[in-house]
Amino acid sequence: MHAYRSHTCVDLTAANVGDTVRLSGWVHRRRDHGGVIFIDLRDHYGITQILCDPDSPVFAQVEKLRAEYCIRIDGIVKARAPDLVNKKLPTGEIEVYIRDMEVLGAVKGDLPLQVFGDQEYPEETRLTYRYLDLRREAMQRNITLRSDVVASMRKRMWDKGFREYQTPIITASSPEGARDGSDKPDLRNPIKMQVVSEHFAGSGFAIFANLLEQDGTQIRAIPAPKGGSRKFCDRMNKFAQEQGLPGMGYIFWRDQGDGMEAAGPLAKNIGPERTEAIRQQLGLGVGDAAFFLGGKPKDFEGVAGRARTVIGDELGLTDTERFAFAWIVDFPIYERDAETGDIDFEHNPFSMPQGGMEALDGKPEDVLGFQYDLACNGYELVSGAIRNHRPEIMFKAFSIAGYGEDEVRKRFGGMVNAFQYGAPPHGGCAAGIDRIVMLLADEANIREVIMFPMNQRAEDLMMGAPSEPQNDQLRELRLRVLPPES
Repeated sequence: MHAYRSHTCVDLTAANVGDTVRLSGWVHRRRDHGGVIFIDLRDHYGITQILCDPDSPVFAQVEKLRAEYCIRIDGIVKARAPDLVNKKLPTGEIEVYIRDMEVLGAVKGDLPLQVFGDQEYPEETRLTYRYLDLRREAMQRNITLRSDVVASMRKRMWDKGFREYQTPIITASSPEGARDGSDKPDLRNPIKMQVVSEHFAGSGFAIFANLLEQDGTQIRAIPAPKGGSRKFCDRMNKFAQEQGLPGMGYIFWRDQGDGMEAAGPLAKNIGPERTEAIRQQLGLGVGDAAFFLGGKPKDFEGVAGRARTVIGDELGLTDTERFAFAWIVDFPIYERDAETGDIDFEHNPFSMPQGGMEALDGKPEDVLGFQYDLACNGYELVSGAIRNHRPEIMFKAFSIAGYGEDEVRKRFGGMVNAFQYGAPPHGGCAAGIDRIVMLLADEANIREVIMFPMNQRAEDLMMGAPSEPQNDQLRELRLRVLPPES
């Protein structure tokens, strides 16, 4: 017989009654019923109920078992009484009477977290004792799903003739702003922000009116159907303050018995005519609200996007029962700094400009790149581009952003040299496996689908890393650690 098992903990059925079997796993749950000890034995595949009575030669050993002991047992399969059959388990028709046992791994002290049940624990505890956390049912399900998703992706690609190859990693830093932009709309949320600048220009609300006198500014409205209560508006105002803003203007419409009334500080400042024009533009009515943010779009779009998400979730407007995909295309390659007027890259500087060399002769802000992202439910799942593989176009593209040919060759010489020897047109994309699995698992935190993730401070709590380097290690690398400035 195999050293650890003849069957897994999901294999045994009524057809095995009378067999002598060997199982290995963890003590999932232990119960003592009148001197008979019942144990749910768990392995990666499932659970089998095993039991031990005083007639067993290993009864004294079994009595000492506690949760998460790892054991190997030999025993005889017996049928459960009809009224004791557990239809929720594949092995629910049988139980195994223990006749021999070996402790493969004992538990020292109290468990820092319980594997049985669905108790909530702080993330710090879960990451510190990840080897226990991974035994829990939800984590087992998520990690198995991740493995299956990766295997499915590989098989589908192989079936279409793709192969896996190693590719070089660009370790040189590149001038791009893509790490600061946000292009992942959640199309499950029906809320559409609208520009309402005309209704505030020259109005009695001086904050917005004065703001609109500055170049490049606008006022946007976030409609909130069913959000027309002062309590909800106050919650959203608090949300804006938590995001670092002084607040968020709002108007809500209510029925006063003799007709609809617009309420809120903005309504009082801009008057009934402008308020009514806003309501009609947004298509709102009694019981609805609208929230307003103003300034240069790049300064408030992040907060506005998060506010739209919160409004959709809290008011039950977002359809949480579907996946909503969106291709994001036509990325601008360049942006102009509002303060200095300098041109720099806004996204991937190595993507081919739409229109090639001719496009680079026009206004830089109008140049679009062959770049594409795939978003789903507010998360970026795939990002890619068509490579700018023509050196002359690459040099021109970089020169617009202030990088001369010599600097490009110095920083990206390996790529430039490769493109001088018959490089074909090419492109690709990278999929965020963690995000994809997170959505499929219906989780809100990416760390729920990664076996050994770091925390938000890039620390591995389980391994206690990073740790302080030793002095001899620093000397070998000719490094010196300076104390923080006081």
